[in-house]
Amino acid sequence: MMNDFRYFRIDQFPEFLKQLMQSGYRVIAPTIDQEAIVYAEIQSIDDMPQGYTDEQKPGYYRLQHTGNQRFFDYAVGPHSWKRYLFPPLQLISTSIKSQDGWTFEDHVDEGEPYAFLGVRACELAAMRIQDRVFLEGSYVDTNYQNRRNASFIVAVNCAVPSANCFCTSMNTGPKCKSGFDIALTELSDGFLMEIGSSLGNEMVTPLGFPSATEEQLTESESISDHATEQIKKTMDTTDLRNRLMGQLEHSHWKEVADRCLSCTNCTMVCPTCFCSHVEEVPDLNQERVDRRKSWDSCFNPGFSKLHGTPVRNDTRSRYRQWLTHKLATWHDQFGESGCVGCGRCITWCPVGIDLTVEVAALCEEEP
Repeated sequence: MMNDFRYFRIDQFPEFLKQLMQSGYRVIAPTIDQEAIVYAEIQSIDDMPQGYTDEQKPGYYRLQHTGNQRFFDYAVGPHSWKRYLFPPLQLISTSIKSQDGWTFEDHVDEGEPYAFLGVRACELAAMRIQDRVFLEGSYVDTNYQNRRNASFIVAVNCAVPSANCFCTSMNTGPKCKSGFDIALTELSDGFLMEIGSSLGNEMVTPLGFPSATEEQLTESESISDHATEQIKKTMDTTDLRNRLMGQLEHSHWKEVADRCLSCTNCTMVCPTCFCSHVEEVPDLNQERVDRRKSWDSCFNPGFSKLHGTPVRNDTRSRYRQWLTHKLATWHDQFGESGCVGCGRCITWCPVGIDLTVEVAALCEEEP
């Protein structure tokens, strides 16, 4: 089904959305909450942030009106699709006490039929990375697998990247190349639709959208080329794993740690971070115990606790752990980088720490 391109007008967007819903999917798409673009369930295109863009800098995020009626003229906000595939809080199992003793039951998440509308190229790359973590190792997370299999991916090619995007350095965007059922490009008067899977073809066929014209294909390519040209932030990834691991005692680790709040924001907004914490939660009667898994962060002092004492008991060591794992030892574990260049960690850092700037400083030789 690759290289099958269709086109639909802007006034047919509600028809496309209706088709997703009638196929049994709950549509999760960009919307606005607390002055930010977030992902939530929508019921119509009126719930989407039409006519908005975002301004992003290190430690800075603002929405702005564009004066037009375009749907996707912004980059990414604080949410990632991870919150639906790897939820922040999950029930793993339950233990219940009765007269005959304790019974134990695993919780199986069958997976909500979600249609993710508006997935960007860097986020597709993040999904592939989490697939590698949860599905392709010696242990398969069946709940993640069920959620992933139940999802339908409608990607969107970026037209307006933020100043914090550096996906071109990570080879993850801004154009969507694979991993989607349907990919959209917002044109001047409608949407170019690329069908990327048999499931996507089944979804689109009843709508009868016509094949795209050469002019529409050319306009789509021009939009992607322009988006690539707008991305100015870069990170040199040449032999980055070895360059970083060779600078574990660099003095700059302390300099960045003096600014870092160890607040965990970077890990919470990251679309690939997968650290979690498991705890037993009893009820007040001590007759039921839920085992729950929740997001955790290597910036939390207790995350590295062994035998009652944290192994990484200062911000310097915790920041170093995060950065070297994300960009270096992730290669050792999974054969690729853990960073997709979305820039969220830069935008949502309260003190504006820029990962690309810190990497450049850390890879410099000490005087």
